[in-house]
Amino acid sequence: MQRVRVSAHQAPVQKLGDSQITLSPKFRLAAWQSSSLLSQTSVSEFSPCIEPLIPGLPDDIALNCLLRVPVASHSSCRAVCKSWHLLLGSKERFFTQRKELGFQDPWLFVFAFHKCTGKIRWEVLDLTSFSWHPIPPMPSKDRDCPHGLRCISIPFEGTLFVCGGMTSDMDRPLDLVVKYEIHKNRWSVMNPMLTARSTFASGVIDGCVYVAGGNSADLLELNSAEVLDPTAGQWRPIANMGAHMASYDATVLNGKLLVTEGWLWPFLFSPRGQVYDPKSDRWETMAAGLREGWTGSGVVVDGHLFVVSEHERMKLKVYVMETDSWETVPGAPVPEQICKPFSVNSEGRIIYIVGCNLHVAIGHLTRLKEKTNQKYFVQWQVVDAPKDFCDLKPLSSGSYRLAFDCYSSTNIYPSITV
Repeated sequence: MQRVRVSAHQAPVQKLGDSQITLSPKFRLAAWQSSSLLSQTSVSEFSPCIEPLIPGLPDDIALNCLLRVPVASHSSCRAVCKSWHLLLGSKERFFTQRKELGFQDPWLFVFAFHKCTGKIRWEVLDLTSFSWHPIPPMPSKDRDCPHGLRCISIPFEGTLFVCGGMTSDMDRPLDLVVKYEIHKNRWSVMNPMLTARSTFASGVIDGCVYVAGGNSADLLELNSAEVLDPTAGQWRPIANMGAHMASYDATVLNGKLLVTEGWLWPFLFSPRGQVYDPKSDRWETMAAGLREGWTGSGVVVDGHLFVVSEHERMKLKVYVMETDSWETVPGAPVPEQICKPFSVNSEGRIIYIVGCNLHVAIGHLTRLKEKTNQKYFVQWQVVDAPKDFCDLKPLSSGSYRLAFDCYSSTNIYPSITV
């Protein structure tokens, strides 16, 4: 064991909060060794020997505080001192430290595009401070069209996959797959899908990414499906769907992938729906009440499927599996500021709806007593977006809460054809 000499000289006593207070080498070393949150290398990297991160606080506690600073404030905080610049000047270092500390602040990742230019961009809403910050641009070709692709997040790993899509000049579907990792704050290109597809269904079951159906190169609907093992990075085929269909919406409920093509104007035919069970590797036809009442964008909360209905005054409704029927959730409809197209997601018992111009409606679900006929009640609040978001439309969103700002999204898509 390395020996550390400590001077017997007694420094003057100072009060906590004194702007001149410094930690003696002995105290600082003890703080590093006793901390169960940080390694000695992590703390010493951000704390020069000259002065502590925050005067009056042990460096491990100070680092814990700094890692809670909203990303939108990093540019101004970097100018405080060299240690702060080192920590906050690199998003990769910042996110990696948050991962090691096990932070659980929820963030809402929004995939959007500019209405005029069609350019793709990712914006992130910190749901604690309600401040926005961007992430690096996604690797894509200039002619890639934002419509038709799918975004899939993996819970408890902090990774996001963007798959498929189509080119804007030829309407040709893509097999491209890219991955974003929060703690690295960067994108990487993965092995492509086995089949190029756009406007398809997607979902995550037991840590694996499933995609199914969609449109092919000749604009015909597909019935093929495949699954990605994120650890191996390889795709493999699974059983074909029971019908050739593109996806309007999809979600995972009770370990099964639910896919609906939704109602299409002029509503002459009842929509088709398929359900995939990965345990048996089989598809079956969706129950009639489920597929016919699925009239909007859905999200799973408490093991129940909720839908923000687009044809019933934007009311929230819930599917009752026992009766194969839908019930309207008591409470006000979605606030008028949330215009179509919109994207729906959830975290815990909170539903997030991102509308045009990236205004966000937050629906707080309350579970009612069993004596009443209704199980839930919803109350809404709105988070207005910055003015420079006025030309942005959402394509997908995900709320992420892990051991570190992670992903728990089912990636439900908006009402436009995506």
